[in-house]
Amino acid sequence: MVQVRQSTIIDAPIEEVWAILRDFNGHDRWHPAIASSEIDGGEPADAVGAVRHFRLADGGELREQLLALSDKDRRLSYCLLEAPLPLMGYVASIWLKPVTDGNATFWEWRSEFHPPAHRRDELVKLVAEDIYRAGFAAIRDLFRRRDVAMPAEARPLPAIMPPRSTAVAPRPSPAPSLENGETTRAILVERYGGPDVLQLKEIALPPPAPDEVRIRHTVIGVNFIDVYCRTGFFDLLQPPGVPGMEAAGVIEAVGPAISGLSIGDRVAYACPPVGAYAERRNMTADLLVRLSDDISDETAAASLLKGVTASFLLHDIHAVRPGEVVLIHAAAGGIGQLLVQWARHLGATVIATVSSDDKAHIAERLGAHHVIIYSREDFSEAVMRLTAGAGANVIYDAVGADTFAGSLAALALRGHLVSFGQASGPVGTWDIGRFASRSITVSRPNYAHYTDTPEKLAPHVDRFFAVLRQRAVRIGQPAPYNLAQAADAHRDLEARRTSGALVLLP
Repeated sequence: MVQVRQSTIIDAPIEEVWAILRDFNGHDRWHPAIASSEIDGGEPADAVGAVRHFRLADGGELREQLLALSDKDRRLSYCLLEAPLPLMGYVASIWLKPVTDGNATFWEWRSEFHPPAHRRDELVKLVAEDIYRAGFAAIRDLFRRRDVAMPAEARPLPAIMPPRSTAVAPRPSPAPSLENGETTRAILVERYGGPDVLQLKEIALPPPAPDEVRIRHTVIGVNFIDVYCRTGFFDLLQPPGVPGMEAAGVIEAVGPAISGLSIGDRVAYACPPVGAYAERRNMTADLLVRLSDDISDETAAASLLKGVTASFLLHDIHAVRPGEVVLIHAAAGGIGQLLVQWARHLGATVIATVSSDDKAHIAERLGAHHVIIYSREDFSEAVMRLTAGAGANVIYDAVGADTFAGSLAALALRGHLVSFGQASGPVGTWDIGRFASRSITVSRPNYAHYTDTPEKLAPHVDRFFAVLRQRAVRIGQPAPYNLAQAADAHRDLEARRTSGALVLLP
């Protein structure tokens, strides 16, 4: 075992340095060795257990897992899961301390690992210089460029990071300048940072473009992606801009090219471009879903995306039939809860897997016939026991690496494994010849391929709203906040002080 320890002083407030380093998926925006990065399974970047999969500038690929993160101590630790180098057992930590003299930050970066004896010096030097010291220099240069570019009174609060590059530039959010014409109240982000940057402002509202409608929002969904937009982690929002990607409301104006929608129609959406945190906004019509009187605005604003996903998983990817055995992994999660209820409604025998007793109680209340807790028994053996050796007809697996092999073992003859996520990491490479022993089918659906046109999207929306009307699937009442309380909603969301959905009321 070797230990590598490096430290430095960054001439910037600790809050600003920590805002950059705590983003477990943001290192590609400041470290010169990192070309791109993503979090497996779409997990929040600050969720303990999140796995980042990133590519180096030289083409190498690595996967690292977040082990701990403390905003109070300004410390995080992580481990290496996969790498092109033999850094066995690599565990690293980052720790910040304030330097009161000059308002600077002390940064320590340390690790330990087992290198092959003949490569010990080479790998220690690589970690110390190419990773740690190069990272120190990059952050120092980031703040130096910031200081040169703008005076102190105009500096943004954390996080101050250059936006990710994208192949298609996002549509600009409403500008804050007020000219002759209409205005609306909106939550404006004028600089990236914490919840306090969410400020209620009066912004300009231009006439709708020919292919746009103007929506007066009644309920606005609050999602974790809004936090990422606020901090600059995602570049969907360019300051000054309005966050938010999900809402319901009433059409109050239509562009001249619009047909099929009229003033007074109730609509909802769950998609970019950002701009939902506003009393009113303009939006292209092809992204909208018309709401009937029996679907509340609160329900639509809080559940549309998950409901559409559950629809194509249960009907298009694998059409669940009465009497089939359906295994649902992560059954207490957002989509998992919908799948449990909906699959039971379709007449299936539902087996749910969860990680704790509390989550088991949730799955049971939702109607799962059997609940398996991963830590207590092998789920594939439990499935075979519960089905008298027959196995599951279909398995919905968003967990990935930790469950893929067991899911294959738990399938029935001609069973179907639907792998629609990889929260625990990629599933790896498999010899499909092995699947022939039981005629197994494996599929890997992409949300956009089932929803990227109005013709594709409409059947899923119709199905989801139908099961809501039948009360076969129930959505909990979302926690409401006034639009002016958007910062409070973000604080509660980030602190995990809420359960279920959050919405803003204009």
